[in-house]
Amino acid sequence: MWTGWYRDRRGAEAIVITAGGRRVATRIRGIEYEGADFAALRAADGTALNGCVLEWDLPLPVVTGGTAQPATLSCLLTVSDRVDLNLTLHCGGTAYESGIAGGGFDEALARIARQLPPGAEFGRRLLENA
Repeated sequence: MWTGWYRDRRGAEAIVITAGGRRVATRIRGIEYEGADFAALRAADGTALNGCVLEWDLPLPVVTGGTAQPATLSCLLTVSDRVDLNLTLHCGGTAYESGIAGGGFDEALARIARQLPPGAEFGRRLLENA
């Protein structure tokens, strides 16, 4: 479960994003949105998010040589005529960026993993919950 913000032309509100069993869900202005990934978030009536931004941070330790170093993964999801997800990992004074990845969390995270120093990997806890 991750906390963050939803923003659109009507304003901003705090949200909670849950992930598990390959499903992502959030409640925005009393409406539940759920999908297989961020690009597929839909309400029960099939309505998709549009013209908005979702933003959240989550702890994601990076393990090197058996030692975990605290890190934060900043997530920015922009939904308009397309869905763009940008992840930035802040670790040890360095920012690793995924670039825009069309809403695919796994693909964006893999782009960051390829930039980490040799032998470094993400802590397991987040990956088990995603």
